[in-house]
Amino acid sequence: MKFSVKDEIRSDDISMIERAMKSVDADAKVNVDIGTKTVSVDSWLMPEEFLVAFADEDYDVTIAEW
Repeated sequence: MKFSVKDEIRSDDISMIERAMKSVDADAKVNVDIGTKTVSVDSWLMPEEFLVAFADEDYDVTIAEW
């Protein structure tokens, strides 16, 4: 699944985003692309479950691909 981040992603955001996604699924594979402002998450969970983790960290995202 892929999420589109509305605000700019800075390099120091990467570890925070990865930690937030892994708080939902510790086995998730997370890839943050600063250039395209997207976060790809490889997990068996539903995308909506990750939206809560993004919101908890104050990231405004939409589901771009499922």
